[in-house]
Amino acid sequence: MPPLSKFLHSQLFFEVPHPVKSFSGQTVIVTGSNTGLGLEAARHFARLGAEKVILAVRNLAKGEAAAASIQETTGRKDAVAVWELDLASYASVERFAARVNGLARLDVLVGNAGLLTYDFVRAEENELMMTVNVVSTLLLAILLLPKLRETALRWQKETVLTFTGSLGHTQAEFPERKSRRILEDLADEKKARMHDRYVQFPGSNKEILSDALWPSSRYNVSKLIEVFLVRELADRVTSSKLPGNVVVSILNPGIADTEMARNVGWFHGKVLKVVFGIVGRTPEAASRTIVLAAGGGQETHGKYLDDGKVGE
Repeated sequence: MPPLSKFLHSQLFFEVPHPVKSFSGQTVIVTGSNTGLGLEAARHFARLGAEKVILAVRNLAKGEAAAASIQETTGRKDAVAVWELDLASYASVERFAARVNGLARLDVLVGNAGLLTYDFVRAEENELMMTVNVVSTLLLAILLLPKLRETALRWQKETVLTFTGSLGHTQAEFPERKSRRILEDLADEKKARMHDRYVQFPGSNKEILSDALWPSSRYNVSKLIEVFLVRELADRVTSSKLPGNVVVSILNPGIADTEMARNVGWFHGKVLKVVFGIVGRTPEAASRTIVLAAGGGQETHGKYLDDGKVGE
């Protein structure tokens, strides 16, 4: 975790650069794009000339509303499509991937969708956040990796696979890492630590008593595992002898004032909303980090990106 001064400077005083790189002619998919960072990133992609921007969303009605918003602000009436994707269902992920594989090309895949909740719920035999934030997100990436390679090879270009991470991964308490069956242990409701009563703020050695001021322990664990798996995926892409240049990265958008806390209960949600409102970036400002990562560059391959540039 960066020192508190660095964290606050990044959040309050650093302006993430406005993306200017053209995505002309490209097909871009953004998961979790009916609201928040995903919506604003999709808006940027449309503004920057992407031929097709696919909003991969669980709720089609909300997705259509998001698409209408993008079309109104960019004037790109035919550039935005809404496709159903429920990351709580492996079958939905497989159907979505099959549909994408029917496209002529895929230039950028942004694994942005994520879930924050304090409730223990199972999906596909795992705890829900592990299914959505980790397993399904990586499953989709792996299923679409051949399409990204094919596009890179056919058009002699670099394609990009990037993921929206979280600063919360640095706060993860992860004793299950010693287990031989990590997902099974994390799916044990009796042992699950869905949120912590004590939280430690960036750069501080003091713990503060609160259920609400920092995202849940399980959410942080899910984002830590995502970092590990994305880096492993990048290493395997590097070592593979298959043709097609795919850049793989994961980014930290910072804290943003979004609807991310909508599933943590009324009280916790209200407190987090206040915190996000004080130190959080606007969704548009935070979304720039996604678009900058999607711009690729071999120097970003396998890297964790902070404030739109290679971090630690």
